[in-house]
Amino acid sequence: MILPKLYPILDTATLAQRDASLLSATRAFLNAGATLLQIRHKEHWSRGIFAEAEAASQLCQERGATLIVNDRADIAVLLDAGLHIGQDDLPPAVARRLIGTDRVLGFSTHSQAQVSAAAGEPVDYIAIGPIFPTKSKQHPDPTLGPERIRDWRTLIKLPIVAIGGIDRSNAQAVLKAGADSVAIIGDLYPDSATEQTLFERAAEWHRLIDR
Repeated sequence: MILPKLYPILDTATLAQRDASLLSATRAFLNAGATLLQIRHKEHWSRGIFAEAEAASQLCQERGATLIVNDRADIAVLLDAGLHIGQDDLPPAVARRLIGTDRVLGFSTHSQAQVSAAAGEPVDYIAIGPIFPTKSKQHPDPTLGPERIRDWRTLIKLPIVAIGGIDRSNAQAVLKAGADSVAIIGDLYPDSATEQTLFERAAEWHRLIDR
């Protein structure tokens, strides 16, 4: 799998704080050039959020972009989307059986042992993090720093997504350390998150790293 350098995370908690909708953010990021996006929803999947996710999935399909769902294999299948799982979610082999062989499966890792173990799992990419201090998790794992990517790059042939506290000031250093892609939440969302400002921020990100 070839990952784009920018991996926008559609975090519903952040969107709610900014009074922005999942669909408007999806449209803004796609218009700015995103080809891989993830829906991160840590609360109950109500009918309303599922309907928004369905619309976002349809939009991604129309644009030829890949949509990933965080944690929930059942929702991923219903949306005909890929899946990203963590260390406390379903084991990758079980998740793969549920979503099939054609959908993208990503897997979070936070230590050298987890990266080494992931090399034998049926996943398409791994995420390593948190690289820097992050506010998107209530109980984050210890901060790793970009140097861990450089150290662990030799342990695995899979593409690596770096995540956690990455912003416009440090993204280049993370990519130079060996990450194939950077997953962004906080710095992708301006305080005034209209569809236009979301597009402008994502376009700024693309100009920064797609070089």
